Amino acid sequence: MAQRVVLITGASSGIGLACGKHLAERGFRVYGTSRRGEAGTPAPLPQAMTMIPMDVTSEPSVNDAVREVASREGRLDIVVNNAGFGYAGPVEFSTAEEARRQFDVNVFGVLRVCRAALPIMRAQRAGYIVNIGSIAGVIAVPFQGLYSASKFALEGLSEALRLEASPFGVRVTILEPGDFRTAFTANRRRTEEIGECYRTTCEAALERMAQDEQHGRSPLPVARLVLKIVNTPAPRLRYTAGPAEQRAAVWCNRWLPNGIVERGLRAYYRLGGG
Repeated sequence: MAQRVVLITGASSGIGLACGKHLAERGFRVYGTSRRGEAGTPAPLPQAMTMIPMDVTSEPSVNDAVREVASREGRLDIVVNNAGFGYAGPVEFSTAEEARRQFDVNVFGVLRVCRAALPIMRAQRAGYIVNIGSIAGVIAVPFQGLYSASKFALEGLSEALRLEASPFGVRVTILEPGDFRTAFTANRRRTEEIGECYRTTCEAALERMAQDEQHGRSPLPVARLVLKIVNTPAPRLRYTAGPAEQRAAVWCNRWLPNGIVERGLRAYYRLGGG
């Protein structure tokens, strides 16, 4: 079997870099992307992993990167849409411009990459698209309303694409990670305004989030799960990765009354009220 070719967005650090290294070390030909085309680590990359520039908010940049991979390799077998970031702040004080920036990366960026890659995969009659969502795209997280909204949108986009692309042999999956130790915490942006009325609860909730993220495990389990998905002939639509309690919360959200879930979230994020 020919060496399978993988394109991973947002591969300079965190989950994207972990996936790139893990797949490259197991026989895949990996192209990781970042805005500057560099990995954000001094450690050497595996020989089978190459970094190239791509800005997912620019359609020409996305098209150029996908064409470069296809030109070098003559194929594109797997796309992992990992590029993303999060805004933090109350919904009331989130601006439409901040929402546009959030969606431009987390949703429209995925759309641009899929639009560029799908003609190649359809012609091959084979391919895998793994969209990196979030548990926050299944259970909305307070003071990350824009981020949760973008990941909820990614759920719907992935569901529809899976139905549309499957007749062409293209398998679409959404992987929902919980908290892992990455640069996501440091890269989180704040909304320009918070509002004094929300300041105390917002800061308490963000402190809890940062603790969970920075005390989490390395993102290697996500990389292992991506490997499992692309080696499965008929992968499921959804996979969840993360701490046991966060995966349990997804189950609770699906099956328990909403009031019980809300009380648990209020207590966990120190929101008070009822």
